[in-house]
Amino acid sequence: MNSNPPPTKLDALVVAPHPDDAELGMGGAILGMLDAGFSIGILDLTDGEPTPFGSPKIRKTETNAASEILGIQWRYNLGLPNRSLEPTLEAREKLAGIFRQTKPRWIFAPYWEDAHPDHLAATQLVEAARFWSKLTKTEMPGEPFHPERIYSYYCVHLKMHANPKFVLDISKHWDKKLQSLRCYNSQFIHGMEHLDPQFLDQIRDEAAYWGKTIGVKYGEPFTCREPLGLTDFASLV
Repeated sequence: MNSNPPPTKLDALVVAPHPDDAELGMGGAILGMLDAGFSIGILDLTDGEPTPFGSPKIRKTETNAASEILGIQWRYNLGLPNRSLEPTLEAREKLAGIFRQTKPRWIFAPYWEDAHPDHLAATQLVEAARFWSKLTKTEMPGEPFHPERIYSYYCVHLKMHANPKFVLDISKHWDKKLQSLRCYNSQFIHGMEHLDPQFLDQIRDEAAYWGKTIGVKYGEPFTCREPLGLTDFASLV
């Protein structure tokens, strides 16, 4: 689901290397923020293709369906190359221009350690573009703007144990998150007998594990490089 021009101001912008990364890493958080009245957008950096059972047309259809389930009103694809994503100056300028146009208070990006080169490049690109977006005397669209915070969601290919700074309760949004993931039939369902037929079960088990760490049914972990600030403890689980 693409909207042009972008909204004048978002509360949060979720940056995903590929379509489906936003849903995998923080679909529950997206649903929760939307329910709370926040303005949320998703920016996919690439179309995620080629893959064994996908195509650009299939992935676009799947992305639109997932966005509809989430209730996302603005989603855009930056059109950068899949499998060879790099934090180049050209890509940085394109992304910084999106930040200046959408003015998100928070940016969500992939965790900075991963086996997937596109995920590593995406986070490097987000951090550099955040700095560039505040520059003056530039031909980038929009006015200078500096997002307050970058939070990292976990959508990693490494067999690692995350050490999050916080875990969000997504229990009441789990079913809809799963529905959004099932939209990506070419990635998670079709042909999975040749890959991992228990993939979605594993995603559920991970969410249940993180939920258990905070005493709820399902959770999503997040981290950030900068300290978190609290005005009180009223929202702590």
